[in-house]
Amino acid sequence: MDTITLWPLAALAAASLLVGFSKTAVSGANTISLAVFAAVLPARESTGVLLPILIAGDVLAVLVYRRHAHWPTLLRLFPAVAVGVVGGTVFMLWADDEAVARSIGAILLFMAGVTLWRRRARPEPPPEDEDTDGPSRGGRLKARSYGVLGGFTTMVANAGGPVMSLYLLSAGFRKLGFLGTSAWFFLIVNTSKVPFSVGLGLIDAQSLMLDAALVLFVVPGAYLGRACVGRINQKLFDRIVIGATVLGGLQLLLR
Repeated sequence: MDTITLWPLAALAAASLLVGFSKTAVSGANTISLAVFAAVLPARESTGVLLPILIAGDVLAVLVYRRHAHWPTLLRLFPAVAVGVVGGTVFMLWADDEAVARSIGAILLFMAGVTLWRRRARPEPPPEDEDTDGPSRGGRLKARSYGVLGGFTTMVANAGGPVMSLYLLSAGFRKLGFLGTSAWFFLIVNTSKVPFSVGLGLIDAQSLMLDAALVLFVVPGAYLGRACVGRINQKLFDRIVIGATVLGGLQLLLR
């Protein structure tokens, strides 16, 4: 990391700015930042560098959207996410870069396909912040499935954003409920990942020095996202999230 030249550093700075934007506007766009970090840095090490950047974006998103979170949905997800994080940690102990990238890419593409199919079957979204799953058996099963996948992918490659974006879209969340629930979810989950990442050697003094320079770009990105989110209509918002997920999945699968 101490040999990064100007242009790769500029790419990382742009990706950090996009982290801020994605946290306050289009969550699925995080896959682009993930791809840039994995292209400039070794894939495994890139997850450790990106994690503090994501946490900084999460803090800003919570400050903006904290009142719009749907806590019953969050509480339903967290136990399954914990299982996924532990599974991802075990996977990271033996997987190489290629195995990590292809596994995450395949999961993202599969979940995008499932979400598109579900949205065609139920085209009309519910009122904002409504969680359509309720306490039903099917809703709990879906929350557990997405929760485990989200925990696994966020631990392995910081790619839990697209998975959880697809879950929130499939549950019928609109923009503010989506962003508020997602902001709290990732602040809690990403913070809880720090001890695991340190234990795996993904976060160290050298990576934190790079983070100290890159985190400065998260703030203007978050401000830009907050300014733009009101201008993005619901259909376009959904399409951008799903499109970013598909592009990120393809990039990881075909790299």
